[in-house]
Amino acid sequence: MKVIVADRSSPPAGLTSDPRFTGLLEAARALQPRTVALRRLLHKHPEQGLDLPRSQAAVLHALSGLDLRVRTGTACSSVVAVLDGARPGPAVLLRGDMDALPLQEDSGLPFASEEPGSMHACGHDTHTAMLVSAARLLHSRRDALAGKVVFMFQPGEEGHHGARHMLDEGLLDAAGDPVERAFALHITSTAPSGLVCTRAGTIMAAADSFLVRVTGRGGHGALPDDALDPVPAAAAMVGALHTMVTRRVNAFEPVVLTVARISAGTTTNIIPECAELEGTVRTMTAQTRALMHEEITRLCEHIGAAHGCQVSVEIRAGYPPTVNDDGVAQRVIDLAGSVLGAGNGATLANPVMASEDFSYVLQKVPGALAFLGACPPGSEPAQAAPNHSNRVHFDESAFAGGVATYAAFALDALR
Repeated sequence: MKVIVADRSSPPAGLTSDPRFTGLLEAARALQPRTVALRRLLHKHPEQGLDLPRSQAAVLHALSGLDLRVRTGTACSSVVAVLDGARPGPAVLLRGDMDALPLQEDSGLPFASEEPGSMHACGHDTHTAMLVSAARLLHSRRDALAGKVVFMFQPGEEGHHGARHMLDEGLLDAAGDPVERAFALHITSTAPSGLVCTRAGTIMAAADSFLVRVTGRGGHGALPDDALDPVPAAAAMVGALHTMVTRRVNAFEPVVLTVARISAGTTTNIIPECAELEGTVRTMTAQTRALMHEEITRLCEHIGAAHGCQVSVEIRAGYPPTVNDDGVAQRVIDLAGSVLGAGNGATLANPVMASEDFSYVLQKVPGALAFLGACPPGSEPAQAAPNHSNRVHFDESAFAGGVATYAAFALDALR
């Protein structure tokens, strides 16, 4: 996940002198031992998918002692905690995801995963720990809040639609008042440590997958004329699918199509009956997304017909594009520059072709997702092991900036 910054801006003068943010970063730094301890606990014991009992228990324990209204999910191991401010007002939502990836860790960290084949390679352990500390920090400043803060601790972001499950279970009704703003941070090792960057409009792509099954007629490898070989048809589809993007989509519309798996046959002298292709397609708009679904199906069916094969195409809809509210995104940049220091709020040059299920929340509530840089010491962002790598490592000193940014967003929204 490569993050390229277009511009580092200076915050408005009024924000830098706002008393609500006085000492906010220092307070977040004072919570750093708690933040790091929880992060390392979660990192050592990662869990995948929608059922995260150990992670859920760790969050509930970390929140105990705070005056919060807490509830847990039934469709997944979610935690929703609501902080009531000193005065009535609307609600603001802050998200931290909790799930890990199916990956064997090779980071060499002293707190590396102890669970075989499971790793917090996308930094969700850091999101959860920062959000817990933000809850503690905001709890200490609840007199400054005119409204409520909803803390969303979410399982199943890595392809399991956890946010959608939480929305179905009444996430946006938890506070009892309308949620008017939403915000999430996503850590990245490929941006300078402590930098918060986002952009107006689409920031992350829609992600769909496709499965193409080509059926011919099996036979002897020495007698292809007695069979109907699906392999040449499947091979023709691979090149045509990648070429199709350049011929059918406007050059200024970002699309990524990748055929990631080809499967056919069992040995050298047997022509198989079936061949399969599987891959992903990433798009930025609903119109291009629909076009790609149509074109993948049409192209594969017609190539199959030209080879005399039967073709079935399955498109599996993933997450929609993650679309930031223009005003909220700019406010996040301004807040980061104010609270973390001038130059620490930046505009992202381009959208990222990865996807995020915080998109479901942003479809219902104006808000923003932003990236928090945490390039490890001694590394350059361009060379650092990226998110989803078995060797990724995040600079823990960046966590205080994340905690302060979460808190600043809530304090600003609930003035």
